[in-house]
Amino acid sequence: MGDALSRRRTEGHAASGAGQLGVVEDDAVTLDEVISRIPEWTGATVAVSALGGGITNLNYRVDVDGKSFVVRMPGKDSELLGIDRRREYACTLAAGEGGVGPEVAHFLEADGILITHFIAALRRVAAALRRYHAGPTFPGLFSALETVRDYLRISRSGAPLPSTIDRMVERAETIDGAMRALPRPSRSCHNDLLLGNFLDDGQQIRIVDWEYAAMGDPFFDLGNFAAHLSLSDDQETMLLDAYLGQAPAPELARLKLMKILSDLREAMWAMVQVTISTLDYDFVAYGQKHFDRCAAQLEDSRLPRWLADVARKS
Repeated sequence: MGDALSRRRTEGHAASGAGQLGVVEDDAVTLDEVISRIPEWTGATVAVSALGGGITNLNYRVDVDGKSFVVRMPGKDSELLGIDRRREYACTLAAGEGGVGPEVAHFLEADGILITHFIAALRRVAAALRRYHAGPTFPGLFSALETVRDYLRISRSGAPLPSTIDRMVERAETIDGAMRALPRPSRSCHNDLLLGNFLDDGQQIRIVDWEYAAMGDPFFDLGNFAAHLSLSDDQETMLLDAYLGQAPAPELARLKLMKILSDLREAMWAMVQVTISTLDYDFVAYGQKHFDRCAAQLEDSRLPRWLADVARKS
């Protein structure tokens, strides 16, 4: 969040390695052609989103029937940078097998296009979160609900808040109350886990932009990350299993509820930006996207179960 984050959001979410700033030759293979070359993707439901953040290649997240992949499209004349795509494939394959890199799904050798399993990154992200959640005490306290309340006070007079905002805050209070029934120890938390805040050298993940960091509930980090990446139910379970070694119902419910608070906090952050920012960015549309996601989750038929589960011990 903040001005730096606002700029990143105009460029798209980021992932490890490559990004939208790379240039692909005019006669290079297209993403649609790549998708058509993978036999098991034929006839499947496919969703594509760009992954930004680098300056050499083009990366895309491709979701295929609930499974997620990263398609890495080489930048123009990248061999002049000393990049050998066959060597990259061999090294990525070895790193994946060794547990320090993404697992390789496909390699289109003729075009140097590497396709890796997106889900493999979740284990490494979970490990990074565990490291700093167990780290030194941070100054300050973070509460998603209190942040929403603060943002609401600031934005009431100048932002286009939805007519349902008071009801959404009431529901957030109910969610917060359910989670406080079984309080968790505060940990050092980042509280702004966009993919653009992750740096990945293939061996270790580092996280930048700690401007919202404070002591808080580590499950907000998990829910915030899951919300920003639009993880599926299965992927959320995998994330939690990688983080805890298991994914019991109370912990999974806590992650789900934190996703709701994350989207509401993100929407209200945008409303404050509408009120104070001088940046040329559509904060209204950005906020509306998160209001819509929050509202949809509040209508999820599983919400009563999550509220019940989160208040009981594993």
